[in-house]
Amino acid sequence: MDAAGEMLTTKIPVGRWGKLFFDYLTSNFAWFFDSLASSISSILSSATDALMWLPPLVLIALIVALSYVLQRSWQLALGTALGLLFILNQGLWSETVETLVLVVSAAAMSMLIGVPIGIWAAHHERAYTWLQPILDLMQTLPTFVYLIPVLILFGLGVAPGVIVTVIFASPAPIRLTYLGIKSVPVPMLEAGEAFGATKRQLLWKVELPAALPTIMAGLTQCIMLCLSMVVIAALIGANGLGKPVVRALNSVNIPLGLEAGLAIVVLAIILDRMSRIRTGATR
Repeated sequence: MDAAGEMLTTKIPVGRWGKLFFDYLTSNFAWFFDSLASSISSILSSATDALMWLPPLVLIALIVALSYVLQRSWQLALGTALGLLFILNQGLWSETVETLVLVVSAAAMSMLIGVPIGIWAAHHERAYTWLQPILDLMQTLPTFVYLIPVLILFGLGVAPGVIVTVIFASPAPIRLTYLGIKSVPVPMLEAGEAFGATKRQLLWKVELPAALPTIMAGLTQCIMLCLSMVVIAALIGANGLGKPVVRALNSVNIPLGLEAGLAIVVLAIILDRMSRIRTGATR
């Protein structure tokens, strides 16, 4: 037997172990995964229905007003209005609303998970040493590999799309929150301690305000990562702008693919500009 044959006979059965693990989960915890998928789907469907209930022009006006309130920039408000009117003109409004709900919910879940873990890791250096390989795995593992276990556990639909997106996007807020907290100047912390601040007061009144720009950069990256998963999520049943992209790919429909792609780009630019910290006065 040659060397290749010997290697095959001594192959570590990682794939078989993984199958046994997921068989165990589906056999014993199917009720949990089904209920979680049902809850996520119902919440996102309710949010989508609520936004779709509003006339498109009214919802566009609300988003434009929100962009102006957040950034105090009439240029951003005008660009948001033009971008959303372009999407409406292309007949992709319902898909855009579905994508908006998916991206905002996935980004919110990623931040709710990532920011506390990043804060905890910044105060426990040894824990972050163990956490780094996990974050590297989450960021470098091909996204299509996520689909196999998620489909087994949650089936098709919007819920597995959100879960895959959260897994893919969470490392960004974790890393940047950790970086922001670790970058707080030591004299600032010492000054807080000199005034008798507790650890909780130092966190809320010194560390988080100082680290806020970095944390918000994590939010921006998180939103962009979530948008990059729109097409992947469409492959496992999630609605939104990914579906026309997949249809265009299957049928080599260049006009549909270009329209849906531009809609994703417009939505990405709007969300990116709205989520940035306003650093200057109105221009």
